[in-house]
Amino acid sequence: MSDTDLLPPDGEDNGYVDLRAALEERYLSYALSTITQRALPDARDGLKPVHRRIIHAMRLLRLDPNQGYKKSARIVGDVIGKFHPHGDQSIYDALVRLAQDFAQRYPLVDGQGNFGNIDGDSPAAMRYTESRMTDVATRLLEGIGEDAIDFKATYDGEDEEPVVLPANFPNLLANGSTGIAVGMATSIPPHNVAELCEAATHLIHNPDATAEELMRFVPGPDFPTGGIMVESSSSIANAYATGRGSFRVRSKWHVEETGRGLYIIVVTEIPYGVQKSRLVEKIAELLLARKLPLLKDVRDESADDIRLVLEPRARTVDAVILMEQLFKVSELESRFPLNLNVLDKGMVPKVMSLGQALKAWLEHRKQVLVRRSQYRLGQIEHRLEVLAGYIVAFLNLDEVIRIIREEDDAKASLMATFELTDVQAEAILNMRLRSLRKLEELELRKEHDALSAEKKQVEGLLASEKRQWGAISTEIAEIQKAYGKDTPLGARRTEFAEAPTTDLAALETAFIEREPITVILSEKGWIRAVKGHTAEVDEKGFKAGDKLKLFVQAETTDKLLLLTTGGKVFTLAGDRLPGGRGQGEPVRLMVDIEEGQEVVELFVHKPGTTRLIVSSSGNGFLVAENDMVANTRKGKQVLNVKAPDEARLLVPAEGDRVAVIGQNRKLLIFPASQLVTMARGKGVRLQRYKDGGISDIKMFYAADGLSWTDSSGRTHQRPMEDLHGWLGDRAAAGRQPPSGFPRNNKFGS
Repeated sequence: MSDTDLLPPDGEDNGYVDLRAALEERYLSYALSTITQRALPDARDGLKPVHRRIIHAMRLLRLDPNQGYKKSARIVGDVIGKFHPHGDQSIYDALVRLAQDFAQRYPLVDGQGNFGNIDGDSPAAMRYTESRMTDVATRLLEGIGEDAIDFKATYDGEDEEPVVLPANFPNLLANGSTGIAVGMATSIPPHNVAELCEAATHLIHNPDATAEELMRFVPGPDFPTGGIMVESSSSIANAYATGRGSFRVRSKWHVEETGRGLYIIVVTEIPYGVQKSRLVEKIAELLLARKLPLLKDVRDESADDIRLVLEPRARTVDAVILMEQLFKVSELESRFPLNLNVLDKGMVPKVMSLGQALKAWLEHRKQVLVRRSQYRLGQIEHRLEVLAGYIVAFLNLDEVIRIIREEDDAKASLMATFELTDVQAEAILNMRLRSLRKLEELELRKEHDALSAEKKQVEGLLASEKRQWGAISTEIAEIQKAYGKDTPLGARRTEFAEAPTTDLAALETAFIEREPITVILSEKGWIRAVKGHTAEVDEKGFKAGDKLKLFVQAETTDKLLLLTTGGKVFTLAGDRLPGGRGQGEPVRLMVDIEEGQEVVELFVHKPGTTRLIVSSSGNGFLVAENDMVANTRKGKQVLNVKAPDEARLLVPAEGDRVAVIGQNRKLLIFPASQLVTMARGKGVRLQRYKDGGISDIKMFYAADGLSWTDSSGRTHQRPMEDLHGWLGDRAAAGRQPPSGFPRNNKFGS
């Protein structure tokens, strides 16, 4: 097939379209439509187009708060037919959300019927529910008939719809918004309107106020479902300054005593956006999976208010630790993201700070005030012109009547005779006869004077920016009074608190069922955990040619620390060790022990305690066990050694004296105060040797004396009075030990 075969027939369009350019153009058009007409709210009224159209349609239906309800289907039908030609279910879902007091901090729709609940149950069909506007919605519409905003043609050109609402209410931040567009998204939490009003008033007088200053008035979001904010002030300030961040919210709970020392935990508020039924299901699933060993049962006893009952497994369970465990694994704690991405002036997507968002609303309110004032000024001027004509007619009533009765062109005659304007003549001609008796010069002049004074006031307002901001401040004060913190709707619901400083170790062990185990390590590095505490280990449990190296009695909730000859310490979790059946597993599969290095010591980690770590050459230092815990398989380097030197001993640091004996069979005792404490290093010399290295070391209290155990298991005790010959300073050589000291140069247990 030739290239000419691909061409269209003669006489048809021979134009080519670049597929890439066409796709880019069409996708960009789609993306812009999604961003501006669907997903992102306008910074001025805080509404997306569908919500704006719903409120406007309800206004046209006269669904004011003091009027009766109308079927939601009627509202949805009007929105589809006149303004928003999309699916009825999507419009109804948007209407329902505006009416849900657990979704909207200040609902815009007053719903009657089943509008869903916090469990996530669906609302009734639109033919069964009824709606009308709330007072908040009427404030958003205030002045819409006074040329406060622009209108644009609807999709079919048969009607008009508002570009933006006048918004005498800071709806963007008060009710928040969420949405996903193309390549961007928005997530704005609700706030307390009384606090927003205080911040807005502060901004009027201090336009350059920082996020930290505004936080004096707006400490954080105020969710309709309450909860407790445990985010730090610095994190909140950073989020408000940048327009991006997140807020950590926890459920509100308290303890109720049930008698006999037992108690239950009752959750009364849950984080915003969490479905209560799904939350209970998740906790129940974790309970059945035995991942919540501290919890016995969960029940939902909610009616109108939330009441989730959590029953601990035993009376000894710490309620704080139990809740910390639940906060970690369930939606009893959640993070609400902040992405203050909005349409600036309804046109350009922009991530705003808290101050910028409030300023956008204030600038819009100023523009609305100016336009309403200009509209009112036009009305006043028109009325003053008409009143002037009425006064002329009153003073010459007989002549006016004669002209109307006798002249063919009464309007022209009136204008010529009395020097009236077209508006004045038209007003006189349109006057009803019964209005003639009401024409009194005193009343006309009184109204004229009142309007003249109002005109002067409006002109002064339009001429002074200071007066404009003063008027806006007055409007804001009225909103603050109507929705103050002393009102049922305006009272703050979300509280602030610091997260409890729970012991992380206790929290981690709360996830593990506590059982006694005996950890067994063989000479060749095979490890296993036998249930229960065993005093003796059966040698038959090892592979051929292998034998016991050491065993430790522990519990599944314990962490075990393992020291190798390379000076590294590794951490093993008691609950993750292989079971006692068989020979276990090589410990090298669990941690990355370097080739050629062997295990020196294995012991149970006791937080807060200290150990003395010593190399074969006799260098050592005190180290806190907390500093030895490693969080990765690679372990943590504690003692720095170079071959042929290696880590040799790791003993408890309990005592005020140190006894050290070398392979040369010389004993030295010196004060523990001469030791150094480090987290990592080579340490200091403990004893000086000509040949060989250290054999054993022990710390003891001078008041108790030095003890050791011989090969037959007998314990020998020497008081300090008998040990003067071995006392010295650190790094001395020492002398032969007392008679009766074991020949293996070990202090024993």
